[in-house]
Amino acid sequence: MSASVERAKELFLQGYSCSQAVVGAFCDQVGLDFETAMRLAAPFGGGMGRMRQVCGAVSGAFILAGLKYGYTDPNNREEKTAHYKLIQDMAAAFTAEKGSIICRELLQLQQNQKQTHIPDERTAQYYKERPCVYMVEQAAIIAEKVLNGSFYP
Repeated sequence: MSASVERAKELFLQGYSCSQAVVGAFCDQVGLDFETAMRLAAPFGGGMGRMRQVCGAVSGAFILAGLKYGYTDPNNREEKTAHYKLIQDMAAAFTAEKGSIICRELLQLQQNQKQTHIPDERTAQYYKERPCVYMVEQAAIIAEKVLNGSFYP
């Protein structure tokens, strides 16, 4: 496992959100300082502000792909199409390994299970029960492949 993937896991275990952990591990590779990376990725933790939508680790990988390969001309349909394909291929690669990109599904929560905006305490029990560190690891593996140009799903 690469140092960047390990760093993503370490950041998560230090208490950063899943999204922050992935973006933070690679921020130097996309020209972001760490504090800016943490602020940029902060809204995406817990599946978008703890709403349990798209997994924050996956969102972090998407952020990195956008910073490296995102389009800037809204009229360039070719670049936009290529970027959307990359994002969809990244999602498919994550889904192939973990079964979904939806936080609620990855955590096996019920659709109607009440969610709160209050983050869980990061205790030993939290880390024992949650598969999130493995989601961070998988998203970081995909992000690393994207960033180094070797991603071919």
